[in-house]
Amino acid sequence: MKKFLFFDVDGTLYNSKKQLPQSAKEAIFKARENGHEIAIATGRAPFMIAGILEELQIDTYVTFNGQYVVYKGEVIYTNQIANETLMEILQFGEQHDHPFVFLNEKEMIASKSGYSEIEESLATLHYPYPTIDENYYLHTPVYQTLVFAKEHEQVLYEQQFQDIQFVRWHPYSCDMLPSGGSKALGITKLIEHINFEMEDVIAFGDGLNDVEMLRDVGLGVAMENGHDEAKKVAAIVADHVDQDGLYKIMKELKLF
Repeated sequence: MKKFLFFDVDGTLYNSKKQLPQSAKEAIFKARENGHEIAIATGRAPFMIAGILEELQIDTYVTFNGQYVVYKGEVIYTNQIANETLMEILQFGEQHDHPFVFLNEKEMIASKSGYSEIEESLATLHYPYPTIDENYYLHTPVYQTLVFAKEHEQVLYEQQFQDIQFVRWHPYSCDMLPSGGSKALGITKLIEHINFEMEDVIAFGDGLNDVEMLRDVGLGVAMENGHDEAKKVAAIVADHVDQDGLYKIMKELKLF
């Protein structure tokens, strides 16, 4: 039975060194040879996964946690926070000295310069401090915005902007998603586009932004190194990503 396999990147395909294990690459190619569809589902932007898309020969992906969806090279769905709402959030952030980073499919741009929180968190993704344009979202489409606020400050935004989801990915930063936005929604839009059944979808992930995806697909697989909330909703917990966990679980599931 053909399955559609969606893979998170950081902590699932990429190990703790931000490298793709050879075993994971082998498993992906074997699963494809066995007739299964392969896709990425990530919080990252398309330009940030160009290398792994090329290495794994993938042209289908759900990015920005479901806000930008591509099937076989064609953009089939986009979503974003309305500029009016984003302006209100930025004004609120200004009052608390919190900077932001805007992203679209091509680049990332910071609202302010000189914040160590931006430098340190983006360094974990191996990206430098972006160029600056605080009005970028007003003249260019933005599909994801990061707010740089600590965990105890996140509640301030959640109370003020109840239609926006704030999903933490770093001690200094949260992704901001429109109401209802998630990797699960992006996957739903994709499989509806091709008349595929959700029960035949398998998703692999590890983070807080994977919870809806792992919960809603036919079979959710969390990595042992993942967040407790991700492991709680998953049907299966695989071994640690650094211990060839992806290869082992894909073989166990007879995907190759």
